Amino acid sequence: GPTSMRSFNASLKSQKTVKSMIETKGGDKGKEQGGKKNKNAKKEAPAAEPVKGEKAKAPTSAQKTVENGNQGLTQEEIIQKKREEFIRKRMGAPVEKPSKSPKPVKEKPKGKEKRVWTLGGSSTKELDYSQSNGNGAHAAGDQGLDAQADPGMQLSSMKGDLLAVDYESSEGDEEEEEEDAVERVVVADTSKKIPKKGAFGGMFGMLKGLVGSKSLSQEDMEPVLDKMRDHLIAKNVAAEIASQLCGSVAKKLEGKVMGTFTTVASTVKGALQDSLVQILQPKRRVDILRDVLEARSQRRPFVITFCGVNGVGKSTNLAKISFWLIENGFTVLIAACDTFRAGAVEQLRTHQRRLNSLHPPQDHGGRPIVQLYEKGYGKDAAGIAMEAIAYARNQAFDVVLVDTAGRMQDNTPLMTALAKLIAVNMPDLVLFVGEALVGNEAVDQLVKFNQALADHSMSDKPRLIDGIVLTKFDTIDDKVGAAISMTYITGQPIVFVGTGQTYNDLRSLNARAVVGALMKA
Repeated sequence: GPTSMRSFNASLKSQKTVKSMIETKGGDKGKEQGGKKNKNAKKEAPAAEPVKGEKAKAPTSAQKTVENGNQGLTQEEIIQKKREEFIRKRMGAPVEKPSKSPKPVKEKPKGKEKRVWTLGGSSTKELDYSQSNGNGAHAAGDQGLDAQADPGMQLSSMKGDLLAVDYESSEGDEEEEEEDAVERVVVADTSKKIPKKGAFGGMFGMLKGLVGSKSLSQEDMEPVLDKMRDHLIAKNVAAEIASQLCGSVAKKLEGKVMGTFTTVASTVKGALQDSLVQILQPKRRVDILRDVLEARSQRRPFVITFCGVNGVGKSTNLAKISFWLIENGFTVLIAACDTFRAGAVEQLRTHQRRLNSLHPPQDHGGRPIVQLYEKGYGKDAAGIAMEAIAYARNQAFDVVLVDTAGRMQDNTPLMTALAKLIAVNMPDLVLFVGEALVGNEAVDQLVKFNQALADHSMSDKPRLIDGIVLTKFDTIDDKVGAAISMTYITGQPIVFVGTGQTYNDLRSLNARAVVGALMKA
């Protein structure tokens, strides 16, 4: 039809126009190349003068794009390419786009994988000890596991009295410090400021420079005693007690006439050491082994009650003391009177199984050497303790160790319950368990525990704290001030010192070693 003829003619015209445009572009390109050749020729032959009026035309941006797209194609191929593109556009065919890379398929995030513990076991039945009665009636497998638990445990290593806790105080260093102090010449002038050295080196140097052959006065010693108090507080002595100690040293030295400069430092140090040793040395000796033998001769058990605040190590150190007692041939009954804390009874039962595996019943006439007396949770602790003591008397146990729940000293109902337990059962020894990490809190704890025991006692002579168990002593290095604070407040000795996490880590207190650590600068 006429319409198709018109469109065909129009397409032919447009093709001719495109062709003419391409030819003109090709001519321009030839000119451009010719211009480039002329320029190169000019560079190669600089002597030749350029022709006037001729300038090389710079290629336009459209020409550059065409050149870039059609590099390496002949003139006919370029025309053919343009013709195909034009026909495609006219016919409405889609222009081919460069194919995009396919999108990666998103993987679903993995859930948390179940962790497999190497020693977890295949079933929870292995961990169920609820059917055991705590009196040694366990499967042989349990005994074997417990025996393997402490392969490095040294049996028969704790017979007799406990070893004294040792602190590695280098006496040679102290002697050298004193010799240096003797050699140093100090002018007796109180107005001069003496440079700070160590905590005690500077202190004794200052005091040495204060006086000649005159008597010591309070004003002379005041700056030195301030340094001394700060040093004691830094070593974990309670601030109130450090002040009282410095006051007692000042009273001892006040009015004392010093002959030479050299004796002042050693005299002050000696006075302080004597005061500290006097505090730490017990007024009465607590000999538990002797007392247990005496109670055995009277055919009654020796009863020890442990009390203290939460988390100081009552149950752990009770197990250590049990090990020490069975090493010395005594039979032990543990009374689980902590009926509040979850897991307290199970903890003691575990200790009992371990101790029985270290000292098997067949070595002691078929009788378990350690037994646990427990009535579960939520019961009255005083009643359980009374029943345990009666059971121990009937079964001829040598020692009853009563474990109580941890309680803060400000909790009046719990302190009343503790006082009731002690007043009703009248134990032979009441041990306060305190950790060596405490500072000023030691004073508050001991004062309030003693106050509660005195207030809620039913007799004229109330049972107060008889001794102290100092735990976590291996964590404090030379900051041993808690020992001074506790003994100063109660006037009672430190009976046991816990120095580690195994049954062997139990010591008695060595006053000289503790004072040596305390005096070390």
